[in-house]
Amino acid sequence: MRILVTGAAGFIGSTVTDRLLADGHSVVGVDDLSAGRLANLTAAAADPRFSFEQLDVTSPELHALADRVRPDVVAHLAAQIDVRVSVADPLRDARQNVLGTINVLEAGRLAGASKVIHTSSGGSIYGSPARLPVDETAPVAPESPYAAGKAAGELYLNVYRATHGLASTALALANVYGPRQDPHGEAGVVAIFGTAMLAGRQAKIFGDGTASRDYVFVGDVAEAFVRVLPVDAAAGARLNIGTGVETSVRDLHSRIAAIVGVPDTPLRAPARPGELARIALAVHLAERLVGWRPRVDLDEGLARTVAWLRRQTVAAA
Repeated sequence: MRILVTGAAGFIGSTVTDRLLADGHSVVGVDDLSAGRLANLTAAAADPRFSFEQLDVTSPELHALADRVRPDVVAHLAAQIDVRVSVADPLRDARQNVLGTINVLEAGRLAGASKVIHTSSGGSIYGSPARLPVDETAPVAPESPYAAGKAAGELYLNVYRATHGLASTALALANVYGPRQDPHGEAGVVAIFGTAMLAGRQAKIFGDGTASRDYVFVGDVAEAFVRVLPVDAAAGARLNIGTGVETSVRDLHSRIAAIVGVPDTPLRAPARPGELARIALAVHLAERLVGWRPRVDLDEGLARTVAWLRRQTVAAA
């Protein structure tokens, strides 16, 4: 297949790109490099089936690119990913995550793509559900502009499917972590904690540490994208992609400290607005429809991530 991957230089996008190339597909990566890094695409760049365009997904130029590439499938991962940025600047968030998604859908449609895979946010679109782990039948109840934008993207998938016959699947990701995650941004607590500890600094916990998340390894997420590539695979569905397991921020800190080999003594800071108290995703639908389930447990995934962070620390020294 020819696959157009938006957000290809991000840590999830580049991992998905590498997996697609390994499976024999041709990939055109798109990224504006506002958050992604070309270094993440070093392996992909050595593959003759890969090409890259620096481009914002809100740009009209995306249409010309898609028309030239004529992708079979568009994997849409480009996004503004920080909940706190969305609270502070909801217009910026909507331009990127709502208008950008519409532009991707329109470019894909006009270029004759058979399917769009949309990256939604299982960690936020359900709000504060009454029962956990939450499944796809739960009502969508955004509590931040970021979550609202991701939910809006899913609605536009429905519109394009009904109006234009463009097949789609939404992957509602839990909190993704793993190698290549940016330790210098606001999102990505695993990388932030690990980098601080490896540098001999205390990591900071916001709130009382009881907030819980469902942490899913990036390699498992790439596998989910592969599973939904066929046009009829989970067509029209939203699939939760997580583990179904809650892990508190405090417990996460303890696990990473043990792996790094430093004292489990975090700094404390006030809770931040827009953050959910608890979330975990039921993933039975993904297993039933496309045979996907998480393979990497948290301790193994954290060990792999810390090992990668350690190599980056050594390389930068």
